[in-house]
Amino acid sequence: KIFMNTLKYLQSNEFFLDVDLWRLFANLEELNKISLNFLNTFFETVKEHVSKSDSPMDFSSILRKFFQGDLCQTHQMYCLNYTSAVFYLENLRQREDFGIYLKQWCEQNKQCKRLHLPELLVAPLHRLTRYPLLLNNIWKRSTDEIEKGFICSLKEKVEKSIRDLEGKVKWLDNFQKFRQLQEVIIWPQVWDRDKRFFVPECLKQSLRENSSENILSSVNRFLLHEGRLTLAEGTRLLDVYLFLFDDFLLITKIKRNKKKHGGSDPGLIPVCPSLAPELQSFIREGGICTVLDQPIPLDRLILKNVDPVHVTVFSLRNAFLIQHENRYRQCIAVFLLQAQTETAKKTWMSQIETAISNYITQHETKKSNVFCFPAESSEI
Repeated sequence: KIFMNTLKYLQSNEFFLDVDLWRLFANLEELNKISLNFLNTFFETVKEHVSKSDSPMDFSSILRKFFQGDLCQTHQMYCLNYTSAVFYLENLRQREDFGIYLKQWCEQNKQCKRLHLPELLVAPLHRLTRYPLLLNNIWKRSTDEIEKGFICSLKEKVEKSIRDLEGKVKWLDNFQKFRQLQEVIIWPQVWDRDKRFFVPECLKQSLRENSSENILSSVNRFLLHEGRLTLAEGTRLLDVYLFLFDDFLLITKIKRNKKKHGGSDPGLIPVCPSLAPELQSFIREGGICTVLDQPIPLDRLILKNVDPVHVTVFSLRNAFLIQHENRYRQCIAVFLLQAQTETAKKTWMSQIETAISNYITQHETKKSNVFCFPAESSEI
């Protein structure tokens, strides 16, 4: 509330008018109000029982009022905005004036106990997960069977609500991550990627309409592993950034720009916090990843370890080979990659092998389900 109220005060004096209060704090005021109301009502019941030892400790009405009311829903609304709030805060923290507001106006307040805003924003998420523990403790100490049954059903309802929320938060996080990747990853046209393909100007527009960028718009795709490697290209070494998804591998060239495409200040580029720190730093510098070759489907990918003896001529270390085969099992591309350390190499190879295994297993299961027919009649 110190951070929120201070920002409100500054905005009332015409500072930070471009900062969206809702994107940062969501429904925090409503959440504070209903949480405090629940807490006060809860302890009033305890105090009444202590002062009047003959009065029963009846929590049913309180629990029914709040847990069947707006308590969990208010938490859910806040939690669903949390990832977006962290994303937005990371963007704002790049600004010098916002840094002064955070450090000098808020963090030095004794009530903050040296906690930073990201540490405080996550607190309501932790509180929501503690409600089932509270309900479980009340259930253990309850002596009335009807009350125990009611509290048990309430606890199950809250736990289900948390599980549903976790799924929604993961979906939103994945959605924001892929939306950022769509901005960072550039798909060159086929005639730009390979000079062998000649396309007259009059036909280029019709080919552009079949954009490859939509490949990252699927909400069912997941990014499993990512990182920077070195690609041996002839006699030179090229910095590349690999994205391992659950269905294909994408190899991109790293290109650093002083300014982001469009001319905006690189320091103010919003960065999704769930991306790898290396990529986050790269995006803030205004960098882009240009697709080097077509995506390699996991069922067409052959992974091979490279013995150090075989690559001494290139002075390569920690190298492995990726082979792309077409549907006729013909090799159409080969990539000789080098990791920074032997550990990083083993991690990459392990991640790729696991992804391939999971992908093949998943698709074999789908095929078996499709072709699983009832037993044929003996007359056929």
